This record gives sequence, structure tokens and C-alpha cells, in this order.
Amino acid sequence: MTDIKFDSTGVDWDKQQGLIPAVVQNHLTGKVLMLGYMDQAALEKTLATKQVTFFSRSKQRLWTKGETSGNTLDLISIDKDCDNDSFLVQVIPNGPTCHTGTESCWKDGNAHPFIDNLTKLIISRKGQSADSSYTASLFERGTKRIAQKVGEEGLETALAAATHDKEELVNEASDLMYHLIVLLEDQGLSMADINQNLLERHTKASKSATGQ
Repeated sequence: MTDIKFDSTGVDWDKQQGLIPAVVQNHLTGKVLMLGYMDQAALEKTLATKQVTFFSRSKQRLWTKGETSGNTLDLISIDKDCDNDSFLVQVIPNGPTCHTGTESCWKDGNAHPFIDNLTKLIISRKGQSADSSYTASLFERGTKRIAQKVGEEGLETALAAATHDKEELVNEASDLMYHLIVLLEDQGLSMADINQNLLERHTKASKSATGQ
């Protein structure tokens, strides 16, 4: 992993008695995972180890997320807000983040981007009666039909772009994304797998560009 640059100049450590609230977000999905607090030592350890570390107010010591459960948070980036008194921490989680065993410390839906909620809705249609919804009918008709729809929508998206019809392009691209999510679910995959693959490609390309 490449070095993570963070300028701590101006961080207002005194505003909250040496502790800065840190909102943790999944770098690949945008899901809000948890809220913790960092003091200067926790920030320094996080940057040095690339494993997110907090100051535990209950234990009164540094606490690296996952030190007991193994559900660590791999650091991608840290940013401070406009008032220099809170952090946004982008991570790749290794397992569930919440101590209850869930992905996020907030209720499902509230902390998740729309595309993830749409995916969950699509998944819920799988196995239902074909006449209950269009999505259920796609799953019942099988991979060949779903793949055919992805091909059709891809062609229509390209045609809309070629004719510079932006409104139609948005509509067709939306159809394409929907059918692609259905196809991925049909194959036991998800947008998270695509995001991970894109991240790995980006990381590899960045290393090549810097000669690493």
C-alpha cells in the first residue's frame, strides 16, 4: 500500500479536549460504518500502521479496530473538515464493523447509498413468483434472458450517446445499470466485486506510473 499523506496542521485538538470525532466510511461502497474518536497518538498510529486506531473513551487507551475480533479497517485516506475538528476516514473493512456483527453501526438503509438499497431490493425479488414483479420474472427466465437484456440496454445506451440525446442517455444508462445488477446477482456477484476490481486496477496503474 502506498504512503497515505495527511496534513494535520491546524487540527483543532483543543476544541473537544484532545479528541477528534472520526466518521468511518467504506471506500468502495460509500457506506457509513461507524464513529470513533482519535487523539494525536491514535492518528499517528493509524497513519503509521495503515490500520485504523481510535482512543477508547471507556478503556482510556488506544484501541485498534479489530484487535480482538479480527475485523480490522484498512486505511485508504483521512481528511479533515472545514472547521478542522472532525475526520472522514475512508477504509476497506475486513469483516463486519459493528460489534453486533452488522456491516454498519447504523440501521440498514440509513447509512447505505441508494444503489446498495436498490441491490437489496433486487435480491429480495429473487425466488418470488414471476408475476409479482418484473425483476422476479427476469430471475425466473434465467441467465440467458438477463444477459440478453444487458446487451440490449448496452446498445441502446451507446446509441443514445451517439445521437447526443442526453435525456435518453440517462434513461438507457439507468436501465443498463439495473439489468447489470440483476445479472451480477444471478451470477453470485455484486457491485462491490466490480468496485474492488476497479480499485485494484487503479492501484496497480498508480504504482506503475510512479515506478513503484
